[in-house]
Amino acid sequence: MLATAALLAAGCDEQQDSLAPRSHAAKDIASLFWWMMGISWFGIGLVVALIMLAWRRAHTKRGHSVKEGEQLAFRIVIGAGIVMPIALIAALFVISDILVIKTTQAPAADATRMTILVTGHQWWWQANYLGTTAVTANEIHIPVNTPVRVEVQTADVIHSFWVPRLNRTIDTMPGKRNAIELYADAVGRYRGQCDEFCGLQHAHMGFYVFADPPSVFRRWLARQEQPAKAPTGALAAQGAKLFQTSSCASCHAIRGTAASGDVGPDLTHVGSRTTLAALAIPNDPAHLARWISDSQSIKPGNQMPNMNLSTGQVQALTAYLEGLR
Repeated sequence: MLATAALLAAGCDEQQDSLAPRSHAAKDIASLFWWMMGISWFGIGLVVALIMLAWRRAHTKRGHSVKEGEQLAFRIVIGAGIVMPIALIAALFVISDILVIKTTQAPAADATRMTILVTGHQWWWQANYLGTTAVTANEIHIPVNTPVRVEVQTADVIHSFWVPRLNRTIDTMPGKRNAIELYADAVGRYRGQCDEFCGLQHAHMGFYVFADPPSVFRRWLARQEQPAKAPTGALAAQGAKLFQTSSCASCHAIRGTAASGDVGPDLTHVGSRTTLAALAIPNDPAHLARWISDSQSIKPGNQMPNMNLSTGQVQALTAYLEGLR
């Protein structure tokens, strides 16, 4: 029991706690959960009470009529076993599929509303800010207290896009775009996750949603729209040249350069991100160098091959990519 309790407690992380909502949609979902939980416990209590009542009657009323007991049992079965469940299920259907769903669905698409196209890959997320040139990976920024339309699609298999503290989950289906609303009523960082098993590294397919003050968001978006800056320093310049002449450029894009690959994430501003490999490791020079030299040891099965680079080449690429902010 203690071991089970410890495992349950390990899952109590507010980063992905749908019962710590930070949007109107998530609050409706959490409220529905608590109502369902309360009614379920009431139902359990009722069943236990009836069992105890039956036990007591069987031991205290030796001469009770069998017919009387059958009548009571019939009324209990009809009332608690048929009428009550039908009424509760009907009420839950009306609340969840008619009322709550209205607050969780995506806002209508129009030219004035911000729309982000999120594409699921094995095993990372790409975010394109439609109407702009901004592209990022695994880190989505939105302005706080602003409804944002998010359209999701997949580049390979079915994934599910879920930010528990902001809204419900939504699937990315091959050949189809689905949409959902992202809204945060407080500035902060909210963790998201793919919650549809999609292969070996499904558990390491996370992302962050940053809810920024509007002025901070506008500055961030303006920077993301800019092409990559020229490298500064001899080592970074060496890394830029190596990136362009190696297989890196055939898999990754860096706007403002000839690199235009679309197999891996866009790296135009990779240095500004807080994590690498869909939140698998922090984004700092040491972890970046490890990822470049042997990404398979960090995230086995990912599509980045081991290029057998020398220590000097890894250092040059690290210096270049770290400077892309």
